[in-house]
Amino acid sequence: MKLRRVAVGLVPLLLLTAACGGGGTDKSKSASGKELDKVTLTLNWYPYGEHAPFYYGKKQGIYEKHGIDLQIQAGQGSQKTVQATGAGQTDFGWADTPAVLSAVGQGIPVKSLGVFLQTTPASVQFFTEKNIKAPGDLKGKKIAGTAGDALSKTFPVFLKKNGMSESDVQIQNTDPAGKIAAVMSGKTDALLGYASDQGPTMQNKAGKQVSYLRFSELGLNFYSNGLIVGTRLLKSDPDLAKRVAAATSEAWAAAEQSPQPAVDSMQGASAQLPPAEVLSDQFKTTVTLLHTDATKGKAPGVNTEADWKQTIDVFAQAGLVPDPKQPADYWETTAAPKG
Repeated sequence: MKLRRVAVGLVPLLLLTAACGGGGTDKSKSASGKELDKVTLTLNWYPYGEHAPFYYGKKQGIYEKHGIDLQIQAGQGSQKTVQATGAGQTDFGWADTPAVLSAVGQGIPVKSLGVFLQTTPASVQFFTEKNIKAPGDLKGKKIAGTAGDALSKTFPVFLKKNGMSESDVQIQNTDPAGKIAAVMSGKTDALLGYASDQGPTMQNKAGKQVSYLRFSELGLNFYSNGLIVGTRLLKSDPDLAKRVAAATSEAWAAAEQSPQPAVDSMQGASAQLPPAEVLSDQFKTTVTLLHTDATKGKAPGVNTEADWKQTIDVFAQAGLVPDPKQPADYWETTAAPKG
């Protein structure tokens, strides 16, 4: 699985082949004759295990119950998804929070409707045989990272919180697609990646157990992926935004209760879909990321202002958000999931 890219510079907008965001103006009918709003949702990347709830929600009729005909599209990185959402080229997006923070700072008109992965999957990943047990064991090690992305920007913060500095490790700048190969070939000892993404893929490809040093377990947590909408659609059809957010929260809750059927619902979603066992491992990790201490027991996608502030502070410290704003500038509470 290729790493979900999160960069800070502007790139050309993603041109989608599907219908442009229409704020619910395009309609279809269900098998029972119910009128539905056609809605496009662009993912952060090609489908992988984390995305199972969207496919499960569609298959189980959850989106249809909320009056939505959901069309799921592959993405090409969170940054492009955020830009396409802001431009109205897709109705909704699924993107990493640092990409949203950066985009809003650059004037791109998007809002979060709720972060679902509230515990970051950011981690240092390596084969278990490397016998790396703690951050101090990384001293002198070569680590594959991608210059400018959120992982590489926050890694120095992680090191500092664990009594280390950047000079204690050697970062080898690598294209996101090449990180796994770098570790498997022995060119690097580890990679910076997401526990819900690269780790299961690397373990499957190499046939060797992968272990992790998770940022969230070692003093550094921040928001990861969530549902976003363009402010133009939000203003023109706030009811649609509320319904999509509510349906998505319900779909994630249902998938959490039925993980294998949820993963099975992804069959045929993409020619690049990972093997079934990788999808299962990816989603198994994903469901451990849904809450912080402040949101345990609440519905998926329900956020708190304090958690938003913590995330903003982390990325301001990392240099990804040079002009940090208040949570309300990034997060639309009026349309967010409730409960």
